[in-house]
Amino acid sequence: GSTGDIILLGTTTPQLEEIFWELTHNMNQDLGGSGSNLRTPSDCVGEARCEWACYDTQALCHHLTLEYQDELHRPAFPYKFKFKFDGCPNCCVASIARADISFIGTWRDNIRIDQEAVKAYVGGEVPPNGGSHAGRDWGPFDI
Repeated sequence: GSTGDIILLGTTTPQLEEIFWELTHNMNQDLGGSGSNLRTPSDCVGEARCEWACYDTQALCHHLTLEYQDELHRPAFPYKFKFKFDGCPNCCVASIARADISFIGTWRDNIRIDQEAVKAYVGGEVPPNGGSHAGRDWGPFDI
């Protein structure tokens, strides 16, 4: 696929082990997983940039990556296995469609509505869409 993988044709396992050691131990690179094992987990940007994130996706992804690091590099699973982390039900990482285990953030509190702001909006004190369509006659706000 178009994942940026490198294929080293004509190499033997001992040669690959040397390259693997050099990259992981001397250059501090994470080579991820391939083949029939745990794939490198992926997550959405989460709380770092998204207002809809319900939990810290990057922290959980990092924690589980470190927890299962050996399975990433030394296959222990009978089939390719994927973790994906979505911070909210918008599912930006498409975890439901593309993972074996999906972690999806959901709102777990009472819905909070600022009734005064709703009254101000209905009363015409707050422009619809934050005033982005100002200057156009859309008619009265009528329910």
